[in-house]
Amino acid sequence: MARFGAVIHRVFLPLLLLLVVLGACHVTPAAAAGARLSALAKALVVEASPRAGQVLHAGEDAITVTWSLNATAAAAAAGADAGYKAVKVTLCYAPASQVGRGWRKAHDDLSKDKACQFKIAQQPYDGAGKFEYTVARDVPTASYYVRAYALDASGARVAYGETAPSASFAVAGITGVTASIEVAAGVLSAFSVAALAVFLVLENKKKNK
Repeated sequence: MARFGAVIHRVFLPLLLLLVVLGACHVTPAAAAGARLSALAKALVVEASPRAGQVLHAGEDAITVTWSLNATAAAAAAGADAGYKAVKVTLCYAPASQVGRGWRKAHDDLSKDKACQFKIAQQPYDGAGKFEYTVARDVPTASYYVRAYALDASGARVAYGETAPSASFAVAGITGVTASIEVAAGVLSAFSVAALAVFLVLENKKKNK
């Protein structure tokens, strides 16, 4: 029995370790590298309603976004969009708002891209689409542009389009100080001044007695 255990230890344990190592090292090509923006066809035309430089307020103002297949691109040849199943639209930090902020940096490897963090909408692909998006309350103050991705049946990004990053618009984020807080702060400040004045008057009277 001890000899049988030794055989298992010498033969099967190394084999098991080898299988574990091989399994860990085996990575399919799709998983080894994320999709690259430079490799995607720029097959969508994307437009957004804000003018270049316009300031929108988070939680209040809305953006109208339209997208369609780029009819002039080579990718728009008959049937080229047959694999497009959905369109995902995102709000992206403009280059000016990426400077000095590594957590906002754009990257050609989309698995590492941090510029397009805010999902606006996702719609079934039907050649064209239009919708209105109210800027979410958690969108911070910065300059933005809009990008749309065409997705295949697996959800992988296979094409894209975007508004011009150089014609970005701005969003004024919510600071967390609401009108009610400002009013309360003003009342407390006034009360503090009045209390201080009363205290000084009383102290002055005590001294004069």
